[in-house]
Amino acid sequence: MTIPIALTIGGSDSGGGAGIQADLKTFTALGVHGCSALSCVTAQNTCGVSRVDALPPEALTAQIEAVLSDLPVAALKTGMLLNAALIEATAAALGPLTIPRLIDPVMVSQAGSLLLELEALAAYRALLLPLAELLTPNLQEASLLSGVAIEGAEGVERAAERLLEMGPGAVLIKGGGLAELRGRDFLQVAGGAGLWVVHPAVDTPHTHGSGCTLGAAITASRARGLPLRQAVQAGKSFVEGGLRHALAIGAGQGPLCHWHPLL
Repeated sequence: MTIPIALTIGGSDSGGGAGIQADLKTFTALGVHGCSALSCVTAQNTCGVSRVDALPPEALTAQIEAVLSDLPVAALKTGMLLNAALIEATAAALGPLTIPRLIDPVMVSQAGSLLLELEALAAYRALLLPLAELLTPNLQEASLLSGVAIEGAEGVERAAERLLEMGPGAVLIKGGGLAELRGRDFLQVAGGAGLWVVHPAVDTPHTHGSGCTLGAAITASRARGLPLRQAVQAGKSFVEGGLRHALAIGAGQGPLCHWHPLL
């Protein structure tokens, strides 16, 4: 039996709802062995982020190299990369790889905390976007990276075209930040027609970590050999289930339930 292996590169969420913790839970739920490389440690809970500490880029590089030198990673994703030095270290490690690479440009938390230094935007565009098989920004991140104001579906489609010009193989813009686009994400593959991926919107305030979970679910599906479009559909279905069983824990925005396939 061949065990699919996936790697997540990103920040730790002490509350367990997003970041590395959400990614590893998702990998496990989908039958994939998860490896991790931490870029940052955050102090956070369901109410927000109170502190962020970046690891030295050398420490991030060492973690990635340790995993890749021993384990046959089939797909990977990136999440929170706070500064230009961490972006540069990640790009240098990912550049030689030919496996599927999902880049989730984590910049602002759902509670509004800044998770990427704005002066690092140029490095993100130049170094990471060309490495992405799939780029998965939310509306705010897509607007920051593309420079396109997004007020509705038309703006989403324009932003996707602009982002594709920066080098990723495909872009999936998550529409949940606008009421009219809830449950709708826009997938644009280079050289192909755009597609709105639609699932029923789930009415819950407990959505912490939904973006991380979507990226991890797509990565797990790619590690298991699913083609990109099928992996996106599978990822959306997994997130829908996680939202339907979301955990109303803590005083703020609770996380998805990552073990819902077992319920």
